Amino acid sequence: MAHPVDRTAPAFGWAAGVGAVIFGAGLGELTAAVIAPSSSPVAAIGAALIDAAPSWAKDAAIALFGTADKIALIAGIALVGLVLAAFAGWLELRRPRWGAAVVAAFGVVGAVVAMLRPDAGGMAWLPSIVAGGVGALTLWFLVRRLRPAADASTSAAPAIQSDRAADDEPLSPDRRRFFAWTGAAAVAGVLAIAAGSVRSSGAAAVTAVRRALRLPTPAGAAAPIPASAELRIPGLARVITPNDSFYRIDTALIIPEIDPADWSLRVHGMVENEFTLTWDELLALPLEESVTTLACVSNPVGGELIGNALWLGYPIRELLARAKPVSDADMVLSTSRDGFTASTPIEALTDDRNAILAVGMNGEPLPLQHGFPVRMVVPGLYGYVSATKWVTSLEVTRFDQVKAYWSTRGWSERGPIKLQSRIDVPRRAQGLKAGETVIAGVAWHQHVGVSGVEVQIDEGEWRPATLATAISEDTWVQWSVPWVATEGDHLIRCRAISADGEVQTSDTAGVAPDGATGWHERFLTVFA
Repeated sequence: MAHPVDRTAPAFGWAAGVGAVIFGAGLGELTAAVIAPSSSPVAAIGAALIDAAPSWAKDAAIALFGTADKIALIAGIALVGLVLAAFAGWLELRRPRWGAAVVAAFGVVGAVVAMLRPDAGGMAWLPSIVAGGVGALTLWFLVRRLRPAADASTSAAPAIQSDRAADDEPLSPDRRRFFAWTGAAAVAGVLAIAAGSVRSSGAAAVTAVRRALRLPTPAGAAAPIPASAELRIPGLARVITPNDSFYRIDTALIIPEIDPADWSLRVHGMVENEFTLTWDELLALPLEESVTTLACVSNPVGGELIGNALWLGYPIRELLARAKPVSDADMVLSTSRDGFTASTPIEALTDDRNAILAVGMNGEPLPLQHGFPVRMVVPGLYGYVSATKWVTSLEVTRFDQVKAYWSTRGWSERGPIKLQSRIDVPRRAQGLKAGETVIAGVAWHQHVGVSGVEVQIDEGEWRPATLATAISEDTWVQWSVPWVATEGDHLIRCRAISADGEVQTSDTAGVAPDGATGWHERFLTVFA
């Protein structure tokens, strides 16, 4: 039977729900930080949403938020969670125990989702159960602090009471205690979330191991990058992208923390010689340096989901030679610690390109967010079919037998990088003044190379750009064109020409299913 409540009660029910759920979520996140960060309730639900999201939703998220897409997802989960928490509080006030049951049920759902994750441990269910159980008990407790006052005010109230009198009724001592308890629960939950964040990052043993790690001297050092590879134009992307500026697009809501001592790579499938490689064995191999540009398939024309780095690693072709694939194998399925998979054509891993198991990036161990301790780097292919981070398995197989993560979601199986170019300067909002200036950008066609770039101004003739020195066919190249800018509005376009004579197409296509196409163009207003 419903308990009678006054007309002001719903707001108190909302507050109780929000305070209870924040407290429960905080303890759940703190529990996850102690046993396994990847099992946190938010991470488990977020990962499930990422896996379930259709391609268009993923594209929209990246287009709207770029590399902040995961932050936006977490914020969205938190917002929806608070709305549901308010509903549960209202329900608990109207129908005792029903609201608490809703909160507990969400905990159970989170536990089930966490246990179904590919990287789930034996205790992955515990953080969500803690969150749901604590949240439910706290909600029951808070509403109990409120209900006696509501009951008393209802039974003692005259049959007819004005709206103004109800609104102006002072809070009873019980309600004051209710606010105190609710506020304390919310604050305690926020502090628990903060404590969990500190414990899972600042105190992480993996972070300390990475900082102390010294990578071996490469057996094959990369040639020095020529000074002429860098045009040194303000606003132009640097030829080598710093680690902290390198784009990050992946499906890991919580970055896997892998101690190198616990890492191993299994090479198996359609091979004559299956084997497992440990971290120490990998570092003992003759590692090689190479400079390679990586690009995300979600990069729109003119986008910034691309970067160039100096990598240190071991050629994957040598590992496959040791494994001896059978003759009809045509694909290698790489698997990440978090369950992500990528389908790489076997020829891209066995030809002469610098396809490597990378352990270093720009002279230091891989950053955690870029795959520490080991990731794949494969020139010429978009990352979704090649650049597996936190890699733990290479399965030699066939495209007609196994589907990878994005292949099951409508994306192309092979993903060769398309010929592209981009205008970096002048920028739209830089307040360009009339006079001598420069148009500059970058162009790329990994594992093919770029032989030229052309620029068009206001639908005029295409003008050849001056190219910087290319580091290799596997990297982007900077380009520039001098321009005497005149007052008014202008349209600038660019197109690249590959080393094999291909001209960048003007046909416009979106990123799905295998990469965007079209000419990058920029509208500018030049002031006197």
